[in-house]
Amino acid sequence: MPNLIIDGKQVEVPAGTTIIQAADKLGIDIPRYCYHPALPVSGNCRICMVEVEKQPKLQIACYTPVTDGMVVRTNSPKVLEVRKTILEFLLVNHPVDCPVCDQAGECKLQDYYMEHGQYDSRLGDVKVKKEKKAFAIGPTVMLDQERCILCTRCVRFADNITETHEFGVFSRGDHSQLDVYPGRQLDNNYSGNVVDICPVGALTDTDFRFKCRVWYLAKTKSVCPGCSMGCNITVEWDKMRPHQHKKARVMRLKPRHNPDVNDYWICDKGRYNYRFIDENRIQHPQHNNDIISWDQAIDTIVSVLKPLKDSKRMDRVGALPSASLTNEDLFIIRKLFTDTLKGARVDFKVPEKPGDTDAFLIKADKNPNRAGALKILPSDMDAAQIVQKATQGEIDLLYVFGHDLVKLFGKETVQQIAKSVKLFVFQGSNVNETCSFAHLNLPSSVYAEKEGTFTNCQGRVQRIWPAFMPLAESKGDWEIVSMLSAKLGSPCAYKNSQEIFDSIAATIPAFFEMNYEKISDRGMVLKAPEF
Repeated sequence: MPNLIIDGKQVEVPAGTTIIQAADKLGIDIPRYCYHPALPVSGNCRICMVEVEKQPKLQIACYTPVTDGMVVRTNSPKVLEVRKTILEFLLVNHPVDCPVCDQAGECKLQDYYMEHGQYDSRLGDVKVKKEKKAFAIGPTVMLDQERCILCTRCVRFADNITETHEFGVFSRGDHSQLDVYPGRQLDNNYSGNVVDICPVGALTDTDFRFKCRVWYLAKTKSVCPGCSMGCNITVEWDKMRPHQHKKARVMRLKPRHNPDVNDYWICDKGRYNYRFIDENRIQHPQHNNDIISWDQAIDTIVSVLKPLKDSKRMDRVGALPSASLTNEDLFIIRKLFTDTLKGARVDFKVPEKPGDTDAFLIKADKNPNRAGALKILPSDMDAAQIVQKATQGEIDLLYVFGHDLVKLFGKETVQQIAKSVKLFVFQGSNVNETCSFAHLNLPSSVYAEKEGTFTNCQGRVQRIWPAFMPLAESKGDWEIVSMLSAKLGSPCAYKNSQEIFDSIAATIPAFFEMNYEKISDRGMVLKAPEF
């Protein structure tokens, strides 16, 4: 374990650690363009040069391993002068596109110029001209070759992470330029990640391009609900201008580093799976297509459920929860339908076809919380049998959480359910074909509007935070079920998801492998503007 000193601070690191890694451990920021912790080192941008005592020349921090007793200076006059010179070199042929560049506000050329550059240009010749008009190199990414500083992060990503080898650097000298190989497109399951790792505006996201300036965005930590992997993400939403973009709040999703789950990456399906947050939402409780109040909606359910409870005919109640709900939602469903309404038919395991999968992050199970549902709602019943009994009139109340039964069981089956049961309840965030057959539709919030946890396929419990308030009259699933419990005379004792989680941890202690982050740790939730 070598001991070294960086800028007067002592640190002990494992053998083989580079200077830039040791500096990161101390919280000392060394500028970098080509270096990325998840990619092989290329050492070509040279802006990470530092002064090492007893070394005659400056060394690049990204490639130089530490040694015991090493003394490093990252901000000496010699280092700062070289940094300024390297920035001048990198900017020689770079266009002054900042006012019209999508990377403005999160561009490392801008940041480092203001911190380390600020020189008077000595350029007397015309800049080398490359392809200026950004062009699509695939379905999700645009390339502007003039802005590229040839850091080769994207090349190494395609060569070493996806191993699809779409990128190369062509020509020589100051005419070198980045491009995809002839006849190829950047069209793999993880292509959007090259935009995240590009330090400048050379690679931009077609979906986000010109949509919103980044300084208008608020960022909320969350977990991707697209499959059981549970990749860590940030939900980035427009907190300033609700009149823009068809009143959409969410502008983009970005990966959030977690070395135990998704590292620095997410798949493209997860990245672009955000429009349902603002589009096609159920916004108000509806009974037979008429908008009603929440009290009326809950009373409608109670009018059917209470006589069944009083007569102990709970076998005529069916509930189909979803593995897309949080652990907290599922626990409150369990408290009502399994513990209070003993004998009710409850099962979340609807017959779903497995989705696409790969050997990296994408899982065939498209539910973010199947592992949690299996622990919280174990059942010896069968969802398909519950549906069949509903079609045969053996169930008076069928309560469906988010499932599109038309897609799963067919239109004729759902039509028969609507005719055979006394009350067909659909509770979910978005409109699907089942909504048109349900007698009562209840609007629930989406994952970006709720707090709670998902359990991924590794058995890892991960926290989600609300980015903004629920849209219109929608409520959290556990809140809706709690309202129903209270009307049935079994008031819910929980005030928030933290209290529910603590109860789950006490009930199923072996289930949780990670420490739950307290609600107070996530900071203030901003109220979304009214649309």
